[in-house]
Amino acid sequence: MDDQLHFEALQKSLAVHLKMMEKTAGAVLDQDISNYPIFLVSEVTPALGISILTFDFEGKPFVMNITTLEELATKGVVDMEKVNDFKSVYNDHDHSYCLLIQKGEEARFIFLPKG
Repeated sequence: MDDQLHFEALQKSLAVHLKMMEKTAGAVLDQDISNYPIFLVSEVTPALGISILTFDFEGKPFVMNITTLEELATKGVVDMEKVNDFKSVYNDHDHSYCLLIQKGEEARFIFLPKG
């Protein structure tokens, strides 16, 4: 499957989890953990964030963790020099959830509309 189609199909399959994502992101914001919650989605259990969901996609198990921009920057996933640029892009998508999708060696940020 073409990567773009793969990511679009993954976005669609996550739509059923929007309510849970809303509650999780809300908790991160309400508890002043971060203003930038990010959902990390991977075929393997990521070493970042806290696991919140396991689901099947295309016959394979996927894991969703909740993390933050601060953790991603501290761990070197987002370059410290790019944090302000990232915040601008994030804020431009305030009606979406930010996801970091990892597939094999490739990772991509996408924004999933909140509803």
